[in-house]
Amino acid sequence: MPDQQRYQVRLDWGEAGARRIGLDAHAVVVVDELDGHGAASAAQVAAAVAQACAESTLADGGAPEVLCATSVSAGDAAGRILRLQNALGDRCIVAIVGAGSLDDDGFRTTVEDHLAAGAVVDALAELGIDFSSPEAAVACAAWRALQKASGHLLTASASAARLGGGVPDASTQRREHPTRASILREWSAPA
Repeated sequence: MPDQQRYQVRLDWGEAGARRIGLDAHAVVVVDELDGHGAASAAQVAAAVAQACAESTLADGGAPEVLCATSVSAGDAAGRILRLQNALGDRCIVAIVGAGSLDDDGFRTTVEDHLAAGAVVDALAELGIDFSSPEAAVACAAWRALQKASGHLLTASASAARLGGGVPDASTQRREHPTRASILREWSAPA
């Protein structure tokens, strides 16, 4: 059994992480706080994760919902997942996937996505969806402890330092984040 499979709320990184924790999830939330700092754009990362999850079919025949969220839209994502859980009439398995950064020398986890993942875990816990893996729990604890400093941490991060080429700076990107999570694929009921 893979390491996080027994938990309702899980956290891993990138496309490989989505395959590790998301293949039996009802909802997959890709968190990507900043764009323009790696070899892949936020849209490319989200599409790759969505594709990885699209290859899965749940045991009941349904297909997982795939969302994109930031710290700003974490509450909306959590509300959507709670509605999905109510529709299921059972526990909704949630895979949170940090987008991180694909750099010239390989994959890098990012502080801003770790905090945004924590914001999603925290928002889920506020709604009672809180059987979290240790990975998800640590991200949640980081968000709770550092939420008030998250603006500074975002702008001081390695990712923010790498922004360039006409991409909006970290502060501008954060201000412009929508309050609603983006839906890449809606959950489909069993056939």
